[in-house]
Amino acid sequence: MESPLLKLDQSEWEALCDGCARCCLVKLEDEDTGEVFYTDVACRYLDQETSRCTVYANRSTMNPDCVTLTKSNLSILNVMPSSCTYRRVHNGLSVALDATALRVSGRVISEEVVADDELEDHIVDWISVDE
Repeated sequence: MESPLLKLDQSEWEALCDGCARCCLVKLEDEDTGEVFYTDVACRYLDQETSRCTVYANRSTMNPDCVTLTKSNLSILNVMPSSCTYRRVHNGLSVALDATALRVSGRVISEEVVADDELEDHIVDWISVDE
């Protein structure tokens, strides 16, 4: 089955994002199981009030760890939250979710104030990658 995402033009692709910024959170992967865990630690470039990237056009250059979804790397959808509109469209699910309620605003802290060895202490259960 071909993904419906492949039929979108660039403006449709960009418009699909609901701006929740959940993809802007630091993720940890269990090396043994491959399971992905989300933290409440946000990329330093996330404007936490608006849930928007402050360096969007250059995000992959500014932050090499940035999860930048494109039509050529849809395989990374498996680490995106189950609420992600791209993931939902790809899987043929409804996208009628409350985007405002999904936003990370007021629920996260910047990676600038969390040491790498403290990340496990910031794992949250309010984001799911399971369908």
